[in-house]
Amino acid sequence: MAHGPMKLVCRCLSHTVGPSRFAFAFLPSPSPRSRTALAVSPPPSLPRSPSPKPHRVSRIFQNPLPAPQGPIPRSESGAMDLDPEGIFRDDSDEDDDNVQEREATKEMVVYLVDASPKMFTPATNQADEKGETHFHTIVNCITQSLKTQIIGRSYDEVAICFFNTKEKKNLQDLAGVYVYNVGDRDPLDRPTAKLIKDFSCIEDSFMSNIGSRYGITAGSRENTLYNALWVAQALLRKGSVKTVSKRILIFTNEDDPFGAITGAVKTDMIRTTIQRAKDAQDLGLSIELLPLSRPDEEFNMSHFYADLISLDGDEITEYLPSAGEKLEDMTDQLRKRMMKKRRVKTLSFAITNDVCIEVNTYALTRPTTPGTITWLDSLSNIPLKTERSFICNDTGALLQDPQMRFQMYNDMVVKFSVRELSEVKRVSSHHLRLLGFKPLDCLKDYHNLRPSTFIYPSDEHIFGSTRVFVALHSSMLRLGRFALAFYGNSTRPQLVALVAQEEVTSSAGQVEPPGMHMIYLPYSDDIRYPEEVHVTSDDAPRATDEQIKKASNLLKRIDLKNFSVCQFANPALQRHYGILEALALGEDEMPDIKDETLPDEEGLARPGVVKAIDEFKSSVYGENYDQEEAEAAAAKASRGDASKKRKAITDAASLKSAAYDWAELADNGKLKDMTVMELKSYLTAHGLPLSGKKEALISRILTHLGK
Repeated sequence: MAHGPMKLVCRCLSHTVGPSRFAFAFLPSPSPRSRTALAVSPPPSLPRSPSPKPHRVSRIFQNPLPAPQGPIPRSESGAMDLDPEGIFRDDSDEDDDNVQEREATKEMVVYLVDASPKMFTPATNQADEKGETHFHTIVNCITQSLKTQIIGRSYDEVAICFFNTKEKKNLQDLAGVYVYNVGDRDPLDRPTAKLIKDFSCIEDSFMSNIGSRYGITAGSRENTLYNALWVAQALLRKGSVKTVSKRILIFTNEDDPFGAITGAVKTDMIRTTIQRAKDAQDLGLSIELLPLSRPDEEFNMSHFYADLISLDGDEITEYLPSAGEKLEDMTDQLRKRMMKKRRVKTLSFAITNDVCIEVNTYALTRPTTPGTITWLDSLSNIPLKTERSFICNDTGALLQDPQMRFQMYNDMVVKFSVRELSEVKRVSSHHLRLLGFKPLDCLKDYHNLRPSTFIYPSDEHIFGSTRVFVALHSSMLRLGRFALAFYGNSTRPQLVALVAQEEVTSSAGQVEPPGMHMIYLPYSDDIRYPEEVHVTSDDAPRATDEQIKKASNLLKRIDLKNFSVCQFANPALQRHYGILEALALGEDEMPDIKDETLPDEEGLARPGVVKAIDEFKSSVYGENYDQEEAEAAAAKASRGDASKKRKAITDAASLKSAAYDWAELADNGKLKDMTVMELKSYLTAHGLPLSGKKEALISRILTHLGK
């Protein structure tokens, strides 16, 4: 809002609550803007049932997020600033807090790669395969992951560490561990084009420079896996877990690293290794495993790694793909692991006046856009940092941030303190307040104006939130109801519908997560009623039963089995990232991007599909449709040829007519001395009729000239 009288707009909610009824109240407001965000996913699954143990639910949300702060404009004076918080701005100018990332965006990753001799054996027994090894597969996967990080998450830091090696290179001087890209006392570094190029060719020199061996053998107390976890933890020592996400990714095809030893030595080594992993997890480090199954031997998580990464029950099955599937999908699985399950924000959800739980919000699916532009120095290519300073208009001196806020109202300066502005912004004491329930059939498709937000419980600050959420979630599913709630957003309060979603799983893992979708209900002026179209039943064309039957048969033939929008990549974005990757790596050739959105010509050429298309076309357009189309195309072509011929004649007549000054000839009465062909050239050039005798032609020319 600019200078001038302050406009105070009040919107009221009116609800009718009864035993079985709940009335919607839509608030007038401008339509919301479209929003975009990266696709993220929620935590894996809700507990199957609440625990019978007694629990406590906090009545006060302990750590609410602060109200979003607006941009600070240039100061108009040394003491006050005009609405820097944006409290009086229009709703259309609101921050897109639904996709705002409130978690740490920087990530530190250690790729822990098993380099034992088993990793260098052929990955399959099939004779037609190229004989690629698991080590080759992992190198390719990590290379692709580094390429993704250098483009999409350029501030992440990585380290590549091998264990079960002959040579050793680490700060602790532990045997069997080789840190590839980080010096002894150097911190983790960002992925670079040189690192990607060198690592992609590491197989050529790995045996000669680093070497492979079995690290845990009978008769030896050496534990290379323990050493590797220790080195990885030391590499991630920099940075707080509150501001940096720290992860260790283990790649191996050995499900029982201690299988070569027995007795008390084996028990002791397993215990110390698991304890080392738990110590790292207690420090905020995440340890994940990407297993590979050897030919004719499935990776068994129960031998050791289920205890190492704290898996139990159904979670173990997620790590048991077959060897063939793993080789084909290893890159995709690594990409999914690297995609952080980032929460958008944390909300307090008031169930009643006395019960309040904590929930996290997630943006499940959003359109992906190219990365933001980074300004670089023209000489050094160093990223530039933008800073803002306040300058006094009178003296030109730098000023501190303004301590007072004001708004012009009726030619008066109304001052606000920071506390007063915070109170004005506070619409509700809770972010989300439950109002009631309604049957699912009361929620219409047109109530959903923008992508929904997924909510999931969290016990991080309010103990017992998950149990209350599970009870509410299961009851809503059982009764077929959705919850109506008030979302007290500081800039745009509105009603929302909470729709429970049941978990959907398949043999490959989780398909749909359990939780609730928060659907933003429209304001009253967001709903537009279409104008009535006055047509009679005779005017509206109706499909016959035969046409409907043929159309249904065609749709069955071209139906995409198990279709998902995630199966098709955006070709424009793929080309964009491909070009960036080629430029970053100094490659001469641009990558060839496959457009998966184009029609499947091979599939449409199948005899069954061709027959269904012909039958549908004949039922709608008739048997002779192709012949009629060919005749119409030929007629159109002939008309085009005639039009070109007429244009050529007109152009020639225009050139011939331009040789005479027709106005002067008319004034001097010399038109009667012109030949008929010369007179017709003028008429043709100006699109006039050519019929009649010479006197009629002259009269027509004089009329056109206004004589």
